[in-house]
Amino acid sequence: MSKYGLSSEQVQQSLREHGNNTLPTPPRESFWQKLLENFQDPIIRILILALLVNVVFVYMGHGDWIETAGIFVAILLATFVSTWSEFNNENAFQKLQEEASRIRCKVWRDGEPVEIAIDDIVVGDAVILEAGDRVPADGVLLEGELKLDQSALNGESDEAKKLPAAAGFVWGEKIDFLAEERVYRGSVVVEGAGVLQVAKVGAASVYGQLTQELKEDERESPLKLKLQGLAEQISRFGYTGGVLIAVAVMLHKLFLAGGPAAYFANMTAVLQDLVQAVILAIIIIVMAVPEGLPLMIAIVSSLNMRKMLRDNVLVRKLVGIETAGSLNLLFTDKTGTITKGKLEVVRFITGDKQELTSFDALPEKIKELTYQQVVLNTSAAVSEGKIVGGNMTEAALSRYLGSYRTQEVPQRQHFVAFNSTSKYSWAQVASANDTYCLVKGAPEKLLLRTGFYWDAEGRRLALTAGMKQQLDARMLELAGQAMRMLALCSYEGAVDGELPERGLTLVGIVAIRDDVRPEAVEAIAAVQKAGVQVVMITGDRKETAVAIAKDAGLLQHPEEVVWTSDELAQLSDDDVKLLLPRLRVVARALPLDKLRLVRLAQELNLVVGMTGDGVNDSPALKKADVGFAMGSGTEVAKEAGDIVILDDNFLSIKQAILYGRTIYNSICKFIVFQLTINASAVAINFIAPFINIDEPLTITQILWINLVMDTLAALAFGGEPALKQYLEEEPKRRSAPIVSRKMLLSVVIGGLYMTLVGIAFYKSAWVDHLFRDAANHIYTYTGFFCTYIFMAVANGFNVRVEGLNPLKNISLNKAFLQVMALIIAIQVLLTYVGGRVLRTTPLNAGEWGVVVLFSLSMLIVGVLGKLFMGRR
Repeated sequence: MSKYGLSSEQVQQSLREHGNNTLPTPPRESFWQKLLENFQDPIIRILILALLVNVVFVYMGHGDWIETAGIFVAILLATFVSTWSEFNNENAFQKLQEEASRIRCKVWRDGEPVEIAIDDIVVGDAVILEAGDRVPADGVLLEGELKLDQSALNGESDEAKKLPAAAGFVWGEKIDFLAEERVYRGSVVVEGAGVLQVAKVGAASVYGQLTQELKEDERESPLKLKLQGLAEQISRFGYTGGVLIAVAVMLHKLFLAGGPAAYFANMTAVLQDLVQAVILAIIIIVMAVPEGLPLMIAIVSSLNMRKMLRDNVLVRKLVGIETAGSLNLLFTDKTGTITKGKLEVVRFITGDKQELTSFDALPEKIKELTYQQVVLNTSAAVSEGKIVGGNMTEAALSRYLGSYRTQEVPQRQHFVAFNSTSKYSWAQVASANDTYCLVKGAPEKLLLRTGFYWDAEGRRLALTAGMKQQLDARMLELAGQAMRMLALCSYEGAVDGELPERGLTLVGIVAIRDDVRPEAVEAIAAVQKAGVQVVMITGDRKETAVAIAKDAGLLQHPEEVVWTSDELAQLSDDDVKLLLPRLRVVARALPLDKLRLVRLAQELNLVVGMTGDGVNDSPALKKADVGFAMGSGTEVAKEAGDIVILDDNFLSIKQAILYGRTIYNSICKFIVFQLTINASAVAINFIAPFINIDEPLTITQILWINLVMDTLAALAFGGEPALKQYLEEEPKRRSAPIVSRKMLLSVVIGGLYMTLVGIAFYKSAWVDHLFRDAANHIYTYTGFFCTYIFMAVANGFNVRVEGLNPLKNISLNKAFLQVMALIIAIQVLLTYVGGRVLRTTPLNAGEWGVVVLFSLSMLIVGVLGKLFMGRR
């Protein structure tokens, strides 16, 4: 029986009064809600308008149901693909989160220890805590002594000591992570055991309160802003082009009739011409809208999301990966992201100043004594010669041993645990032949007591004052590299009472550090080269943070800035904004510091990313343009993030940026490809009436071009690979238009050439003579229609690469070849079956040769255009 805990009746009463321990979760969107939200996309809205206009014309008998169906399918596919991808990833994320709710906790109920789900804990419960447990609710310690890792709550890596509360203690509303009697949900027990009396559960806990801060409205993504601007430009271009073409057609009819009097004499013909002109204008307006763009964005996002999952990056929201490619500034955690997230022994220094990096390299005598220090001079549990639980330092020492075991381990006779006063622990042990002591602790304390050291041959030699000074100097250097020192000593003989003040023998000094991930150094360099400013934010002291930042490549120049939280607090917002471009490290950071830095960076119109794993990081993760939550972090942090980094590795953040830029570049390629076709089609149809060309492209041909080039090309460009060269580009400004000058110039050059080729086919006798004679020039007209499609295909190869080789990296997107081959095959087939509907007829081998040569000339124009733009 226990004096703590609740009875079944008390549990029910507490449940009625305070509720259970279930954490509040942000409202979750259903599939249909997400689908409806995706219909708000600016390009989708234009498509819906075009669809409604087409429906009206079909109803009146003047529209084309194929084009109408095509637009309808494009809208549905685009919205469904993006919604389905996001919904599936959200479900995958939910499965990760559900694991947290399956945690079982041991509590006293009705005088007996029972195991219950974490959500079933109530106020007043007595929870049994042991090393390795995660604290399930806020409360006070009733008995025992604990050391907690509270970094998930306050970002501090130092372990917090917790002691039982005094009699009559009242919880109140105060939040104090440093108070010894207060224990908060989300902390992890690293050492000790005790009983916790629950004071706050669920939403009332500090952990739960922080989840309520995640309801802030999100800022629009850079891509969404750019697409809104593009939609407005396309609308203006389409409407203007449509109206001008309708006017041009009517003027052409007027000219052919011989003047206004003759033309308006037959009002029936005038009305028929007017209807045809309006239909053509509507077709042009519809064609100006790249309905494949939303589908292409959905496809490329979906494909890359699956690739990213293989790289340990779970995208919860499509907007997250789009925005990652536009990052200007990334605030990142240190522990586990830049560093390995666990302490490791990185050096072993012997008494004669030899420095060894691996346990296997130690001399046999020193190796054996080091092993005994780890498994005998410890307060942690030991199983089969290996540490179980224990604090971070003991876990590091245990990993350092690897698989090493001795056949005979001495018997521990006496043990004195580490305490903050003496700063060492010691154990007296006895082997078959000897009794001696093992001492482990702070070097500054133990070196004062040493007079000897063990050498490589296992001899006990004198440790001189000069040797101690050299060791002190070296330890000072290593401390500047963020290493902690731990001295291992032995004492020959038994001890009665206190450890002697003199006569210890130095086994060695262990240097321990949470080392920088080698791959993180490379990834940080790549991200910085990509134009993204990386700022490390940590709860560690300034000296440690600076050392890690230097090793990681974040601090390289004297003018770069390092702040502590106190220094940051003394600066005005204007001062922070002024110095922000030079900022590289913030030490001893608080959650409010992160929020402030994100806010100020966004006020500078920067696209800001934030990494985090703790509850304390959640508000900043939510406020940032893209939040990277760590996979090992808290459920609250993952809820706040847009992207979950499953392996906690900065390398995965680099990959997220790369994939984000891949999506953006793929979208830009598709836009250039599509606008080149649209611009040339509008230009040809606008110019045609003024140079006496009647229907250079028929309405059905325009519809076919629009349908096949939008939808199939979306599939082709959707599979573009993630190329490392994208990380060498400067990030796009948040306010910059998606269509850059270079893209616009490419559209103008390509569109102008396609227009000139069209005019040549209709007005050049030389071109006409390359085809068989026919009264209606049907062979020439078919030749132009095929040439136009094939030139568009050739231009697809132009725009998919930056360089002069149109086949570069084509093996990485075989779908591109397959789709383009399908377009060509369908076009060839249409010359045989299109007939009067598409104004086509079969061509002979010579005529196909002319078509192919004109089409391939588009590749030459692309190369010349790139050379011209390169010179500019």
